[in-house]
Amino acid sequence: MNDRSQRILIENLHLSFGDTHVLKGIDLEIAPGEFFAFLGPSGSGKSTLLRAIAGFGPLPEGRILIGDEDVTRQPPWARNVGMVFQSYALWPHMTVWKNVAFGLEERRVPKAEITPRVERALDMVGLLELADRRPSQLSGGQQQRVALARTIVVEPRVLLLDEPLSNLDANLRIQMRRELRSLQRKLGITTIFVTHDQEEANTTSDRMAVLDQGVIQQVGTPMELYDNPTNLFVAGFLGSANRLPGRIVTEGAGRVFRAENDIVIPVAADEPEGEATAIFRPQNVHLKAQGEKTDESTICLPGRIAHSEFLGSLIRYGVDLAGTEILVDEPHQAGQPVLPEGADVTACLSADQVRILRE
Repeated sequence: MNDRSQRILIENLHLSFGDTHVLKGIDLEIAPGEFFAFLGPSGSGKSTLLRAIAGFGPLPEGRILIGDEDVTRQPPWARNVGMVFQSYALWPHMTVWKNVAFGLEERRVPKAEITPRVERALDMVGLLELADRRPSQLSGGQQQRVALARTIVVEPRVLLLDEPLSNLDANLRIQMRRELRSLQRKLGITTIFVTHDQEEANTTSDRMAVLDQGVIQQVGTPMELYDNPTNLFVAGFLGSANRLPGRIVTEGAGRVFRAENDIVIPVAADEPEGEATAIFRPQNVHLKAQGEKTDESTICLPGRIAHSEFLGSLIRYGVDLAGTEILVDEPHQAGQPVLPEGADVTACLSADQVRILRE
């Protein structure tokens, strides 16, 4: 298999479909051998960006480089990239073997070379024993592996995956994303994975770009983006987030974030004054009984249980803080009672778990 890894560089990329401006000034560098994800909601431009790298769709403005080669105006077949589609796109009348060998035959690779390359590709995806079957005789996960083998057998410079797991059931998606990551590590090939599923992006990618309305909102590792979102869209798209609108004001010698209903959170003294939103995750809030002793280093606010949901590994509470509702996730243990609606509680939060965002 191809042991090369290529950098992908995208510079000031704009792309339109007629009068619709879909990609708006994309600047991005993907490191050689990186497993990179494009994450965003439907219509965010993530698949359009992937297809632009592959050479499909309208000619964009800007530049796309693979390695040191500018491929912006090259047709798809000249770029030597491998793309796995959501639909798999297998030939139903061909065996697994013939499906995988097809790309090599089209490239007029010598027959003596085709056999070992197909065998290696099928062995890598665990399907060598099923080489004589047709796609209709395979499960969805097996068909996905055939599509992968057919792509990697031609030794592309980069591997592009366009929502390849969306047609699989939940358990199989978990298995396949692990297999995808393992295969990518074996190949050492630069890979871009498009998904709208944040869990898929979090568990597979080294880094990811969150897109919305054709603009990259933030780039970083999954943990960096989750813990330190740069705007409200990223904070809300990557998991659940409590939002408290308010203002940064000067009080005494320091500054605080002051929300409605007397919710006050200390902030850094150099935090600029003005309108802002405090963001914190449900799992960073802990509930105590009212009157129970609390740590002086935490922010503790009186509230009342408005509702609860049992989610298996945790219980999600809606807590009313004098008219402002926040979500609180408490780990579930067998035999642990669920707090009833109307119960008085104290919601406690460490100030270092709060992010102040402006837009």
